[in-house]
Amino acid sequence: MDVLQATPGASVISEPIAQKPDRFSVTVSKPIPHNFDLGNLLLNDFNPLPPSPSPALLASTARECAQSLINQLLTTCPISTTSSSDVLMTLPPSTTPLPREKPLPAEKKATKWEKFAAKKGIKDKKRGEGKMVFDEDKGEWVPKWGYKGRNKEGEGEWIVEVDEKKEKERQEEGTGKTVRGEGRRERKEKVRRGERKQRANDRRGRKGAAGV
Repeated sequence: MDVLQATPGASVISEPIAQKPDRFSVTVSKPIPHNFDLGNLLLNDFNPLPPSPSPALLASTARECAQSLINQLLTTCPISTTSSSDVLMTLPPSTTPLPREKPLPAEKKATKWEKFAAKKGIKDKKRGEGKMVFDEDKGEWVPKWGYKGRNKEGEGEWIVEVDEKKEKERQEEGTGKTVRGEGRRERKEKVRRGERKQRANDRRGRKGAAGV
């Protein structure tokens, strides 16, 4: 610090004036041109360094690489402005394949049904089909299941055909079951059977994966 004598018996302390650093050049010239992958914001510098580079040399080389990458982005990539005055730069597709962060997932074990279908050549017809089906009686498209679904067809009819043999068996059982609820019971039982089979397939799949 410099001490300046202003008046007798008084002193002022003056801070040294900091000099502005020299501006670095934005032009980068290397014996071996840099290689770019702008899609990954990657620059490869193949110019060799001395065996024991100094920290100053490493800092200077890093600055030149960053400047060269910025120059390439500004002169190659299209720049646009949005309605909110945001500036966007569109990067080209990347050319350097990057490794996966995590390993490939293990192959999913085929379920019992999938093995059977593959053996018999059965194709899953449900895939690729929509959730609607055309009802020729109504002349309109109706859902396959759910509210007013095709799977509930006949449950809302005001008159139902009765099988005398089955009706007699229901009366003998004395459970209070009616012919109108028979379709609903069969549909719910079918859903429960499917859920039981699905749980059994999941258990077999987990056991198979644990044994690998």
